Amino acid sequence: MRLSKKFIVQFHKTIFEWWQENKRDLPWRHTHDPYKILLSEVMLQQTQVPRVLSVYTEFLKKFPTVVDLANASTGDVLRAWKGMGYNRRALYLKKAAQSVVFDYNGIFPRDRAILNSLSGVGEYTAGAIQVFAYKMDVSMVDTNIRKIITHFFFDDIPQKERVILDVAERLVPIGRSWQWHQALMDYGALVMAKQKRIKKFLRQPRVPFVLTNRFFRGQILDDLRVRPRNLRTLKEKYINEHLVSDERMDLILKKLRQDGLVEITDGVIQLPW
Repeated sequence: MRLSKKFIVQFHKTIFEWWQENKRDLPWRHTHDPYKILLSEVMLQQTQVPRVLSVYTEFLKKFPTVVDLANASTGDVLRAWKGMGYNRRALYLKKAAQSVVFDYNGIFPRDRAILNSLSGVGEYTAGAIQVFAYKMDVSMVDTNIRKIITHFFFDDIPQKERVILDVAERLVPIGRSWQWHQALMDYGALVMAKQKRIKKFLRQPRVPFVLTNRFFRGQILDDLRVRPRNLRTLKEKYINEHLVSDERMDLILKKLRQDGLVEITDGVIQLPW
């Protein structure tokens, strides 16, 4: 796609002027520590900002450095993750911290391919570390930025990923990548989100979240964050109080164990050490 310099300059002006009046003050915008950037980005995956705000600061009090997180017990990390959901992210985060500490002497790499190889770090998160921690003039594309590019440059017609990435790369203003991507994040969250209106009668019927396996997984982990439990007693609780079948409980517990989120020994279920 051809992009004129004049159009790019005007687009920058539009986004930056809006941002000056509407920017959000978020704690992870007051640091260039790659560990804190990684933590915020992993927490923000599939989780709204208000929920992350309530956990981010407390998590850092318990694990203020990447070394602290790498050396922490899995159980302590899962306890600190309470309220965030998608608990496997906590395991990925700890593994990434261990890689940084033990493979890279505690220093976060700058190379995107190496960052991308860390546990739970995808292409976008690797780019976020480069931009927000190291202020590198590179592009990063998440759902919000993809929507902005699709809206302004392609009249909301979906494009192949390589097309979006090409436009995103050419839009990065030299020397202002940090500000540019923060502005895009805010514009996507505060403006683009409002433009999407899905009428209720068009939505497909969905299983209420409180009846899903993910809900029960979260409830079980919350129980174990308090203390270890007798496996049989725990199963009976969910079978009797929540009407979960014995077979379904076995499948839920099996998956929790496979994911490394619980340990079961001698009839006792608990968070991993």
